[in-house]
Amino acid sequence: METPEQILKRLELKVVRKLDGFLFGDYTGVFYGPSLDLAEVREYTPGDEIRRIDWNVTARTNKIHVRQYREEKELTAWLVLDLSPSMAFGTRRLLKRQLAAEFAAAAAYIITRHGDKVGAMFFPDPVLIPPRAGKIQALHMLHAIERMPAAHGRTRTNLAEAILNVDRTVRRRSLFFLISDFLSPDGWDIALRRLGQRHDVIAVRVTDPIEGELPDVGMLTFEDPETGEQVRLDTSDARVRAAYRTQARTHEERMQAAFRRSATDVLTLSTHQPLVEPLLRFLAYRKRRRTWNSPGR
Repeated sequence: METPEQILKRLELKVVRKLDGFLFGDYTGVFYGPSLDLAEVREYTPGDEIRRIDWNVTARTNKIHVRQYREEKELTAWLVLDLSPSMAFGTRRLLKRQLAAEFAAAAAYIITRHGDKVGAMFFPDPVLIPPRAGKIQALHMLHAIERMPAAHGRTRTNLAEAILNVDRTVRRRSLFFLISDFLSPDGWDIALRRLGQRHDVIAVRVTDPIEGELPDVGMLTFEDPETGEQVRLDTSDARVRAAYRTQARTHEERMQAAFRRSATDVLTLSTHQPLVEPLLRFLAYRKRRRTWNSPGR
């Protein structure tokens, strides 16, 4: 088994360097949205975004005014990591928990090497690692994740409550990576949208192929890691696999609808695939969206 030091070295060689080449110094523009640090209100000029109009000042002066924001020089990122029982599962290259740890380490490495600070929060067992700069912070996070015992419970993880706790804890505008499989009862999209009103939030969804398609391998016993409930299925029965596929598709549609309602960008990772390709696709999407939303478009 790899040590945290070996994992970080591998990520540096196979992930971080490739992403650095793609970002070309455009790190803050890809990850961070517009600043919420208000500097002044000024008269509207052609090209200003309509959503920045200050309607109160406009009404008082009878001239259109917009809010001008000051770009923050020191940026802070938070990695909010789900270590609930459902994350201790995987049928391919890694467990979901291990894949989440790899992403967290890679993100922390990239953020700190650009001079910014990164902190971490774990749930459902609450752990907070204060934001710091430097490569050693990424290593510290990996060690902390490794030391955390696998969570055991007989109730569903309350993702909405975890998100609300994050919102209560961090008041200053930050970048949040919420890393989870999002296998939680409905309602977390409301909390996620609220968090996104003050912060820039990216949902990092960690998946495993079996969650969408049941293999044909005969009789299997499945246990819900969150509740302990068990069910035995004959996976060689095509009707069973079809019913499972339909239920998985329905769940996927509900989850995607929840992400749309929360207005959150989603990076999807799978235990069968290395980090680089999905990360490059996601960064390309963020770059395209930033270009499209730039003034004058």
